[in-house]
Amino acid sequence: MRTLRIAAHTEAASLTALLLNLLTVHLAAVSSLVGPLHGLAYLVALVSTWRTTTAASRGARWRAVIPGVGGLVALRHIRSRTRTRAVAALGPVGASGDPSRS
Repeated sequence: MRTLRIAAHTEAASLTALLLNLLTVHLAAVSSLVGPLHGLAYLVALVSTWRTTTAASRGARWRAVIPGVGGLVALRHIRSRTRTRAVAALGPVGASGDPSRS
């Protein structure tokens, strides 16, 4: 999960750097340095999502395929499903918020 988090943020940051470079000065050195970093981060995010079989549903796996932001979208999906499962595991909660009074 940590690898996915790092790769997803690196993927988004490197895409931002590439787009800013393209829209401003378009230095070839920036493109040649950040481009492969972005590609590697994309692949690591994709593989990390697909290997996280316990928490990653099919939806998270397919979300990871989205270029540029797929890692972040998949990470958000995995986190929301993990929270939903954790809340469901707690069982019903009464109106007072105390599980013992339900």
